[in-house]
Amino acid sequence: MSRECTSLAHYLRGMPVLIAVIGLLLAPGDTLAPDPAALPAARVSHNASTSEIIIELPGIPLPAHTGHHGGGGGYPPVVRAELPVDASLYGFRVEVVDSNGNLLPAGLIHHFNLIDPNNRELFLPISRRIMAAGKETGTQKLPRFFFGVPMRKGSLVVASAMLHNPTDADYAEVRTRLVLNYVPAEKWYPFFDGFPWQLDVGFPVGDKSFTLPPGQSTRSYEAKPSVPGRIVAVGGHMHEMGTRIELLEVETGKLLWSGAPMLDAEKNITGIPVGKLYGLFKVGAPIRPDRTYRVTVHYDNATGAPVEAGGMGVIGGLFVPDKGMEWPAANKADPLYVQDAFHYLRVKRDTTPAKHVHKH
Repeated sequence: MSRECTSLAHYLRGMPVLIAVIGLLLAPGDTLAPDPAALPAARVSHNASTSEIIIELPGIPLPAHTGHHGGGGGYPPVVRAELPVDASLYGFRVEVVDSNGNLLPAGLIHHFNLIDPNNRELFLPISRRIMAAGKETGTQKLPRFFFGVPMRKGSLVVASAMLHNPTDADYAEVRTRLVLNYVPAEKWYPFFDGFPWQLDVGFPVGDKSFTLPPGQSTRSYEAKPSVPGRIVAVGGHMHEMGTRIELLEVETGKLLWSGAPMLDAEKNITGIPVGKLYGLFKVGAPIRPDRTYRVTVHYDNATGAPVEAGGMGVIGGLFVPDKGMEWPAANKADPLYVQDAFHYLRVKRDTTPAKHVHKH
């Protein structure tokens, strides 16, 4: 199996950023997606002694009560990156820091996305989501001797984030960074090459948040996988007032995974337990291209009124294809691929910068 991924450089500012944006918009008509290679570059650092790669987005100011429901702001520029080494990724965490590198509260993170534009998603012909994390995700690690995501040095990835600041504190500069844990490619382990996947109730493309109606409600999306294999890990992300998110095999009614949020004293979501569907004698839950799989998120909105952009439901994790199965490359001419690329790159089809939208 190929080992693909990414590296990073230095920030582009001023005129170079303008040139990069123009490059994104030069795709002829709507038959081609914007070119991620024209994005400004992220900052990357590589610590070989700890086997960590850090991808850092440009800093932005984050005033009090901004982002998400608090109003504008909260969006660092979308950037491109390349991995500096051949690696097998097995863990990650997302951090926010100030201009001096001091850690800031994790509650400022709404979500972080890392996207591979050259390979497709498991359930849709859109760019593959390598990882997605929210404030409740925390540090995630797979058993590195068993599972890893093969990534090749120099492969292009796209990194983006959304921040929000529900506090009374003003932050002059907030930098968002992703820390990846990896095993060097020359090691004899891991035993299984795994690949990320994602299934969102807001699929196939576009804004993934939705207005949350009063009372109890659900939202679902279903699709078939492109290749057979096994889901070995699954986690989820939802907004406040979410009560459960689950993955179901439609034809058999088999519940593959269900997660309920952990709450603090104020009923804010602090985490969603990750389902580890592997053990000593099994490697994950099998899924098949001739079966349909449905993600459903449940909410209980007790405010008595609709909450704009109050709902979201996405699951993702690690998938191990059956032996001999190759991960499919992206068809960049597919209409869904093109629509999705315009969306996650925050570029509007009329060649004007996209308004900030809540996306994954």
